[in-house]
Amino acid sequence: MKTYQKELMLPPKKRGFHIITDIVVQEFPEFKQIKIGLLQVFIKHTSASLTINENADPTVRQDFESHFNKTVPENAPFYRHTYEGTDDMPAHIKASLLGASVQIPITDGKLNLGIWQGIYLCEHRNHANSRSIVITAFGN
Repeated sequence: MKTYQKELMLPPKKRGFHIITDIVVQEFPEFKQIKIGLLQVFIKHTSASLTINENADPTVRQDFESHFNKTVPENAPFYRHTYEGTDDMPAHIKASLLGASVQIPITDGKLNLGIWQGIYLCEHRNHANSRSIVITAFGN
């Protein structure tokens, strides 16, 4: 079994949902050496998350942001963790709802995503810094 791993720093992104599939593919070509396997992308933060969804229509990402902001609002009176800003506790909740990692099959050296699927960086903070992701590929 072959195993590859790399840590990448993503450039700062504004709050919202951003497709990072191309960055993962360009910065981690090692997975192309795997015929059958799995790619895991893990984010090392508690106020941003990852998911896989629509890669073509940008209004899907806008609707994600609108929905999450309504579902997990800022300034809820019951939040206790507020010293890092009004967006911090909602960011933690949103990150937990979506999760810290995604897994994608590798087939013949390519990510086996659906035609309309892409990897999203879900940035939940108003003023975030760079985000660190760990990419691991393993298989034969």
